[in-house]
Amino acid sequence: MAKKKNPTYGEVSSGKTSHKESVQITFDPEVISYAELVDIFWQTYDPTDVGGSFYDRGPQYESAIFYHDAEQKKVAEDSKSRLDKSGRFKKTNCNTSDQVHEFLCSRGLPSGLLQKESHGILCLQKWKRKRCFHQAHWPELSEKKYQAIPKAELKKTLTPLQYQVTMENATEYAFQNEYNGNKEDGIYVCIVSGAPLFSSKDKYESGSGWPSFTKPIDARVIDKPIDKELGMSRVEVRSKLGGSHLGHVFYDGPAPTNLRYCMNSAAMKFIPKSEMQAAGYGDYIWLVD
Repeated sequence: MAKKKNPTYGEVSSGKTSHKESVQITFDPEVISYAELVDIFWQTYDPTDVGGSFYDRGPQYESAIFYHDAEQKKVAEDSKSRLDKSGRFKKTNCNTSDQVHEFLCSRGLPSGLLQKESHGILCLQKWKRKRCFHQAHWPELSEKKYQAIPKAELKKTLTPLQYQVTMENATEYAFQNEYNGNKEDGIYVCIVSGAPLFSSKDKYESGSGWPSFTKPIDARVIDKPIDKELGMSRVEVRSKLGGSHLGHVFYDGPAPTNLRYCMNSAAMKFIPKSEMQAAGYGDYIWLVD
């Protein structure tokens, strides 16, 4: 617990209190889950940094994941354990056992801070350091690596069904698609851009007739617009890098996300684990082990 009640922003950022400078995220669990937010956290911060975070130094800036209940705590700790076993980082310093006792909105932010030239230079230096870290540890997440293909070209390379699903928002028949019953280890990638979408580790039998997953590999490479085409509101799932329709997400799935990403097989390509390295997806093998 913090030693001082209601500290100002300046007091927290000075490191003289036991508070951590943090962000409290309000999210709709029917659209994105706590588990997905934890995944995004690993891909955004440096969990190996002892004594700060990138350019910001001090214990008040050290990485930490907060939870509100036992279920969130288990999700965070399981995620950290899985990441540690992956070997992607030598050792994670992030604390995943900080329960939220009190969240204080910032007050006393220095006037005109964002307008100061020195702060602008500081932010640029911090951004460059973060970018170098991300490129070193998550090179497969670079948007330049996966590019959308023009529709004219897609008409030549995709089957009529694949084009209708991805470019015209069609839905293939339940139980009559390629990957619904697939139980092989591997990953599913966007058939348009090649961007990794789902791991076989997160695939489950939903009984819906379409391949279903509890979460994507990286929630940042998909979009979730509201679809009202059939007279009802549904959350559509689109490949952000491919600009293509994938399927829909529903809030009737299993733990830990309670989400069911109901996908069209025609919108994806399956890469078996035995072929992932040769196909350029070796960095993802740890996700299917």
